[in-house]
Amino acid sequence: MAPTKVTRPIIPTLSSRVTTRSKANNANIIVKGKRKADGSPSKETAVKRSALGDLTTNTLAKAKNDDKSKIISKNAVSKKVLVQARVLPSVRTVAKPKQNENQVPPAAPAQKILTRASLRSIPAPPNQTAQKPKEAVKDVVTSKVKTRLSNEFEKTEESLYCTALEDVTVNGSANASNKSNDKMSITMVAHQMEKQLNLGNHNVPEDVNDFDRENWDDVFQISHYAMDIFNYLKAREATFITNDYMDRQVCLTRWMRSLLIDWMVEIQESFELNHETLYLGVKLVDLYLSKMTVGKETLQLVGAAAMFIASKYDERIPPLVDDFLYICDGAYTRKELLKMEINLLKVCGFDLGIPLSYRFLRRYARCSKVTMPILTLARYILEYSLMDYSTVTISDSKLASSALYLALKMKQVSGWTSTLEFYTGYKLEDILSTVHVLNNGLHRKPKEQLMTVRNKYSHKIFFEVAMTPLVKNEDLIV
Repeated sequence: MAPTKVTRPIIPTLSSRVTTRSKANNANIIVKGKRKADGSPSKETAVKRSALGDLTTNTLAKAKNDDKSKIISKNAVSKKVLVQARVLPSVRTVAKPKQNENQVPPAAPAQKILTRASLRSIPAPPNQTAQKPKEAVKDVVTSKVKTRLSNEFEKTEESLYCTALEDVTVNGSANASNKSNDKMSITMVAHQMEKQLNLGNHNVPEDVNDFDRENWDDVFQISHYAMDIFNYLKAREATFITNDYMDRQVCLTRWMRSLLIDWMVEIQESFELNHETLYLGVKLVDLYLSKMTVGKETLQLVGAAAMFIASKYDERIPPLVDDFLYICDGAYTRKELLKMEINLLKVCGFDLGIPLSYRFLRRYARCSKVTMPILTLARYILEYSLMDYSTVTISDSKLASSALYLALKMKQVSGWTSTLEFYTGYKLEDILSTVHVLNNGLHRKPKEQLMTVRNKYSHKIFFEVAMTPLVKNEDLIV
């Protein structure tokens, strides 16, 4: 009988969490690189990770690795390998005749001496190609050798190198006609695609700030098709609709999901991952739970695998498998994590281009030209809503629009302007119910087990937006 596996629950108490927060040194934290709040766990105590992204979970294994590296370094010093320099041939090539090359070999007795002229005049046998003797081949090669000053080849009529729009034909007029026909066909296809996709044909009203036109010449803004990109992402939201799945989950509750999301936010802070990685990981968890039944002991494994997939999709240097095994406190094996990764990818159909509310929020805030404190407050509202199960069934673009409108009202800046209505595609009455859901979540009394997001956005780096005074639902309509 196999021994029972000791699993580490994510539910019971805050002391059993993977990482711990250092509250004593909050005031003296020095932040470098990405913005990081005081409430986030300290990497020196929470996650042992070197600069190259390697992480060791066992000090004994680390010592063995150090010893191996020392032995390798000693052997590398003691052994001196002599490498002979390899001289590459020069680009300039000159044909030199070999010694005794032009001398006629002695004739055999009772045989006729063969000359080059006689060899050329010999007819080829039937069904066979004529073969030249070695001396004749040498003459041909030496006569064609040229002095080349570069590696570029000179294209001739007999060359087989051609462009994608050329045909290897003998007649030059045919080549010219084919080129013109190909260019015309490409132009027609381009015009048809532009007409079908309605690219660039966005009539901006006069009272709307044309953000894309202002940055038309900036290649980093991709203003030529930014509107089309977000219209496409908004159209893809119907593919990733998440239904109300909690009633079908026998072993899970909304509280367990909130604890899992709070733990995933802590992972994002510990590994200093992008916010897009966090939002994609949460979306993968909801998509998986909406289609599969998960037990209580497997919930944390689903969250770790979702963050692992999201980090490989969105990070330049994603954490290793050992990193996620370490933060799970050894509750799962490598085989279990990789198997859950495969199951997650199968359930989502290997389609990770999921529209995220964080990306919509950044686009809407830039088009409306809001300040950084307002954008940060909207990000806090959006990230805090990840733990609220009532927002699972709401589309990401509507969540982003509602979070931005609520931030504007909390800062008492403005209401729902015509610019926001144009770029988001929503009117105020379309998002008002979602705004109330987000505002109700902020009014709930914060629980001690779910303080990661609130502590994160209470830092000065995030403009202390978590301490912004709240507003009532009645004041949101004005």
